[in-house]
Amino acid sequence: WDNADFSRGVGTTFYQEFSTLNTDKPPFVRDVEAKVRQYLRSSYSAAWTLKITWEKAPVYAARADTRKTITYQAVLTTDGFRSYILMLYQDGGMQWDYTRLTATNVLIGYT
Repeated sequence: WDNADFSRGVGTTFYQEFSTLNTDKPPFVRDVEAKVRQYLRSSYSAAWTLKITWEKAPVYAARADTRKTITYQAVLTTDGFRSYILMLYQDGGMQWDYTRLTATNVLIGYT
């Protein structure tokens, strides 16, 4: 993640936890399970999932420009043995102007 800057009152961050061990699974968790199965071609049944959403997040430093924002999510999920993360971005991908960032080695994902 790059530095999002919420200091100007633009954008928000929120999360939702889904503990699904021995309970009915909401549609969101079933969708996460389907994505893990599709991408990894293996069986998967989530016991716990956490969805974190950064909504309309402006790039650091927001004092320069709060018009370009991005909404993205990190979804952490585990079956108790294996754990996965899904990184989801709004349609069109990352909207921040990476040429104006202080870091020059920009990538979407994790290493």
